[in-house]
Amino acid sequence: MRPASLLAAVVGLGLAACAQSSFTTEVRGETTVPASVPGGGVELNAFPAISSLAGMDFDQNQDFKNQGISKGEVTSAKVDSLTLQVISPNDQDLSFLDTVEFFISAGDRETRIAWKQDVSRSSPRPPNPTLSLNVADTELQPYVAAPSVSIIIRGKGRMPEREVRLRAVVRLEVETGLL
Repeated sequence: MRPASLLAAVVGLGLAACAQSSFTTEVRGETTVPASVPGGGVELNAFPAISSLAGMDFDQNQDFKNQGISKGEVTSAKVDSLTLQVISPNDQDLSFLDTVEFFISAGDRETRIAWKQDVSRSSPRPPNPTLSLNVADTELQPYVAAPSVSIIIRGKGRMPEREVRLRAVVRLEVETGLL
């Protein structure tokens, strides 16, 4: 093999080894919004926390393990989609909500990653309606690399007449490799 050909092959392999790769990971959790007291009309000003989305360490994420990467190797992470689904009762819609927002938090930093306004007007219909939220085109790499990260739900509306179990699914597009 000629020296120039050998050099080209080595450079090509080196670039392939440094190339970025991407994958999608999902984090999900559930919470229960309590029912209003008889007579209703109680404002909903806070959501119960989603414990499985609190104190996350992406080095423990199964998709990261399957890819054989650590959170320190992440060069970019962005929300691909975020959905909120009614799990039970299956005939409940989301019309009790006016607004819903999701934030990512690590240390003293917090950033809004998804939101939906006028939910009560555009609530999908049962059974088990799923609401797709607007997502921010925000770089989340510093959050993914943090020792501990949480995703927090906030919203406003009215307490539902019945207890409502909700599932949140956050899909992240993750890139790794050298830039």
